[in-house]
Formats: sequence, structure tokens, C-alpha cells
Amino acid sequence: MSAVIEPTQGRPLAGRVAIVTGASRGIGKGCALELGAAGATVYVTGRTVDEGIAPLPGTVGETAAEVDAMGGRGIAAACDHRDDDAVAALFDRVQKEQGRLDILVNNALLMPKEMLNGKPFYENPLSNWDDMIDVGTRSAYAASWFAARAFMVPQGEGLIANISSSGAVKYAWSIAYGVGKAALDRITADVGHELQAAGVSVVSLWPGLVRTERTAKVEKAGGLDFSRAESQRFTGRAIAALAADAERHRFTGEVLTSRDLADTYGYTDVDGELPDGPLSERPQGVPSVEIP
Repeated sequence: MSAVIEPTQGRPLAGRVAIVTGASRGIGKGCALELGAAGATVYVTGRTVDEGIAPLPGTVGETAAEVDAMGGRGIAAACDHRDDDAVAALFDRVQKEQGRLDILVNNALLMPKEMLNGKPFYENPLSNWDDMIDVGTRSAYAASWFAARAFMVPQGEGLIANISSSGAVKYAWSIAYGVGKAALDRITADVGHELQAAGVSVVSLWPGLVRTERTAKVEKAGGLDFSRAESQRFTGRAIAALAADAERHRFTGEVLTSRDLADTYGYTDVDGELPDGPLSERPQGVPSVEIP
């Protein structure tokens, strides 16, 4: 059992250590920023280390710097979550530098550019399956394995948050996407079951429609109403609230929505408003776009 860390007033996660995977941009970046705002040390992982190489803006270094600006400590950690050796090296680094890990956010996702092209699965590359299952489902399993084995079970505490979607229960965007999210929710339930006695909490979080660097292209094309969408930081506020909740273990193994947790914990989005929450079904009339 690790030593008890007393929270600093206004910084409830001071002294805590987190890993957020796939945090160069998007929801992962928002989670890293909100954990930093709560005082955590955050390892920001992703493949993008240099601006201009990826088709979308954002790097691990830029996110880490923004975590610092939010009041936490951001540490850029380049990592390809398809590479088990790279993932092992990441957790070894955290062990050497911090000696503990309190929060793991499994957000990394390799999204095929064809996901919103409107074509049936048999007209898209077969590799779409491997892309989405390897990074997004298997990568969450692998990171949870390392986190539980090296840190959280020996500590007797910890939080694993898997970024999932309502696509787990109803068709959304593509077959590979839905299967991957359904499997991720099953991982949450079963890992939560096995780690319950160890005091480690495991949850799936469903955001709603989120404004990110990637969905900006969809918003520009029209066909989806973003007026009640979430910022990329809204789900981060859910995770920060859960991590600071001494009674969070009551949720272990469950699927939660970022929007419902806002009612539970009393936070709002960055604009002071509350978004609509998860999509109940795939909107009709969405224009065909190729996402980078």
C-alpha cells in the first residue's frame, strides 16, 4: 500500500500521477489538461512529436506544455501504442521517475480516414479492422495490464478510465468502430471485476458529440449539429472528478456518460453550459468526408 497523499486545496489531484494515451489532440488532450488543472503530473502519450508531420495539429510536447500552464506538470512521452515494447518502456519510465501511477486514461485510437465516407465495410480496406481493434481496444487492454501489474494492484488503489462510446450498443460510423467500443466496455466490466478486491476502479466513459481538431472538418461540411456538442475538455472534467472522489469505487466496472457525471459532480463544460450527451443513434444525412 502506498503512502496517503493529502490533496492540496483547489488542486485535489496534487501529488497524483496519470498517463493519458493518445493525448496529442482531441479528447485525450482535454483529459490531460483537466487532470493537470487538478494538480496531477500527467504523462502525455502519442505518436506526434513534431508539428506538421501529422495531418492534424497537435503534438505531445504542446499538450504537455499546456498541462503545465493549467497548473499541473506535463511530461511528453512519445509512444506508439501498437508496439508492446514501447508501451513497456513507457511504464518503466513512469516507475523510475515517479514510483507510482494513480490514473490511466485509455484514449488512444487509430481512426481510419475512411470512417465517415459513408461506404459499407466491404468497400473499405480490410485493414480498418486491425487499425481500430489494435489501437483503441487491444491497446487499452495492454496498458491496463501494465498499470495493474506494476502499480495499481501493489498500491491497492487507482483509476482506469476507458474512453468508449454509445457506438458500443448502437450502430455508429462503422462496424469496426462499434465492435471495438463494445469490446472496450466488456474489458471495463471484466477488468473491473478482477481488480475490485484490489481497490482499483475501472470505468468506461461515453462522451457525446465532441468538438475536436478532427471533427472540425465534419462540422464545416455540415449535416451534424454541433450547437450542443462537448468541448474536448468535458470528459476530462469527468475523469478529474472521479479521480478526486474517495467513493469512486462504487462505479467500478460500469459504463458512465460524461454528461450524467456532470449532474453527479456539479461541473459544466468550459463555456459554463451543459451539452446534450451521447448520441442515441447515428445522425442521418451526414456528408461523406475523409478524415485525416
